[in-house]
Amino acid sequence: MTRLLATADDRLPLPRVDGRIIDAIHQSGLVGRGGAGFPTAIKWRAVADRSRGNAVIVVNGAEGEPRSEKDRLLMTTRPHLMLDGAFIAARVLKARRILLYIGERHESARQSMLRALGQRDEPERALVSFAAAPARYVAGAEMAAIHFLNEGIATPTTTPPYPFERGVDGVPTLVQNVETLARVALIARGTPADTALITLAGAVRQPGVVEVPSGTTLGEALRLGGGATESPRAVLVGGYFGSWMEPRVAWPAALDRDLRLGCGVIGVLPASRCPVCETAGIMRYLASESSAQCGPCFFGLRALADASSRIAEHGSSADDLRRLQRWATEVRGRGACKHPDGAVTFLASALTVFANEFAQHEAHEAREVQLSA
Repeated sequence: MTRLLATADDRLPLPRVDGRIIDAIHQSGLVGRGGAGFPTAIKWRAVADRSRGNAVIVVNGAEGEPRSEKDRLLMTTRPHLMLDGAFIAARVLKARRILLYIGERHESARQSMLRALGQRDEPERALVSFAAAPARYVAGAEMAAIHFLNEGIATPTTTPPYPFERGVDGVPTLVQNVETLARVALIARGTPADTALITLAGAVRQPGVVEVPSGTTLGEALRLGGGATESPRAVLVGGYFGSWMEPRVAWPAALDRDLRLGCGVIGVLPASRCPVCETAGIMRYLASESSAQCGPCFFGLRALADASSRIAEHGSSADDLRRLQRWATEVRGRGACKHPDGAVTFLASALTVFANEFAQHEAHEAREVQLSA
């Protein structure tokens, strides 16, 4: 097993690569670690097939997901590994620009990347420029990143065209999460991408980022964080676009491709917290992060958040429960981007895992939600 995180970021010579690295990425089974989980080799081949020496590489370090910390930790502690991945991509895909798209609040990460860039002497160094990603949930979506880099507006646009067809400056573009590029750098050196980075949040004794071998169970990962601070009611797997799971189902679940890890956040909800209020708080946040580009996102998510909040604040309502079930179905698949889909996936899991709590919820003074932004 090769650890991605280390106590020091020792710079190593950039490995010699050619188009065969894409085959190695494919054989490794690497998928994007930014949330979507799309096969990395497919993205690279699509850009390689269209680049005429004009491709653009976008290193996505926006990390706007609440509670997620893994990307900024990587940029702070292993900046050279990320630059290695970006430079390898530039060489293989014949790129003319490398854009480091880093969250505007991640100042330590940005400074670390700047220092590392100043220590590089490869010709790709001259291709690099920086852009500050707005501190919004949707800003890390690849179409939102391209929209921002082209027009200064961090909202997703409809597809097609896809980034590999026409992205930044209208040319083939690879948008890749920083962790994914770091793992490409390891693969190029002949080492497997055989670990997972997750952020433990909520009722955990030692919240933060842990690195575990692929296939580790959620229960084992939680133990690395010191265990839960109290009896858990549920586990949120994959952040706000993820799903709630019952602890008895979550703990034996393996961290592999069959588990939708999304941005890698594992949130532990203690039994002392109200799951209805927690769900309502997250739905309000997701509604507030709407790009306001289409009805399902702007009106649909607001309606779902309002109905969730009414139940949380005033008690169970058969009418509102029916509305939540019906509207969640109607919103799915109709948005201009994937934001509404992610929100209703989260809500649908809440209505299943917390079915009894939603049906029998009594009005009470809600404390500040634990897992909300």
